[in-house]
Amino acid sequence: MLSKCANPDCSAPFHYLRNGKLFHIDRSAVGPQLVSGKRAARRIEYFWLCAECAGSMTLAVRGNSVVTVPLPGAVVRRAAAS
Repeated sequence: MLSKCANPDCSAPFHYLRNGKLFHIDRSAVGPQLVSGKRAARRIEYFWLCAECAGSMTLAVRGNSVVTVPLPGAVVRRAAAS
């Protein structure tokens, strides 16, 4: 169940799908997961970034983890604002 923004530095609570961006990540695609010689069932996980975080970052799979990464244009905007 989603409860807050996927950005570990943000504590925005999840209330509505219309606020922010929902990510659908197939964790079974990360690596081969065989059970008794058969492919394991798909493991779909959902992550949410609040509207403020979604404006400057996205999510990426790194190894077995889902991490936040800055959007290319957001880095330029943040640096220009300083």
